[in-house]
Amino acid sequence: MENPNKYFEANKHLWNQRTAVHKNSAFYDLEGFKAGANVLTPIELKEIGDVKNKSLLHLQCHFGMDTLSFSRMGAKCTGIDLSDDAIKLAKEINDELKLDAKFVCCNVYDTSEFIKEQFDIVFTSYGTIGWLPDLDPWAKVIVERLKPGGFFYIAEFHPVVWMFDEEFTHIKYYYDNRELIVTENEGTYTDRNADIKGKEYSWNHSISEVLNALINAGLQIEFFNEHMYSPYPCFRNMAELETGKWHIKGMEGKIPMVYSLTARK
Repeated sequence: MENPNKYFEANKHLWNQRTAVHKNSAFYDLEGFKAGANVLTPIELKEIGDVKNKSLLHLQCHFGMDTLSFSRMGAKCTGIDLSDDAIKLAKEINDELKLDAKFVCCNVYDTSEFIKEQFDIVFTSYGTIGWLPDLDPWAKVIVERLKPGGFFYIAEFHPVVWMFDEEFTHIKYYYDNRELIVTENEGTYTDRNADIKGKEYSWNHSISEVLNALINAGLQIEFFNEHMYSPYPCFRNMAELETGKWHIKGMEGKIPMVYSLTARK
């Protein structure tokens, strides 16, 4: 594979732009979070369970609201992200709320160069691995940063969702990771009309690719679940059938929207 750094730099530029829009959006409701709202979804809250007094590393944390929700729940948290603007904002929120999370700006592949400690839990969620061309070095990082007996948890949008065009009218992309997906980005999922433009680069990862990357790195899969809804209205043409359960209009309950799993070291 050619050097992906140019793709990472382009995506970093877009995520810096997005951070400026996202922090003021109703979607993220930063003021509600500061007032005490827990922004984690029922999926990960139920499946991860009690994190009190656990150490937790959050990979690709954006500007840290999930990380800081875990901090409020009693975990000792570190978050990493590629976007320097997002990490700067995460540190500001952490200081304002007088929490004790740490935040580091780095590419997820380079995590072990910046963070040497090991954690009880490594966590990532919703729209993260699609920015990575290869999951083997990602899984290697997870194993390196987990304590023996610790576990990795991911909740992520299902690869079936990423096969469709933006309007969900037809299948446009492959299910598996056989092509670099280049899209001309306009706006963002919190504001389709935001003044954000530029090419973004992503990769679709099949379920078997995810599972085998983790297994080959030495982790043991403890459970794998598929969820027929999204906890977020972040795609076009969505309908909320039950509170917090969003579906693509016309495909309600027909396609998996999210999967989640735990893998233990």
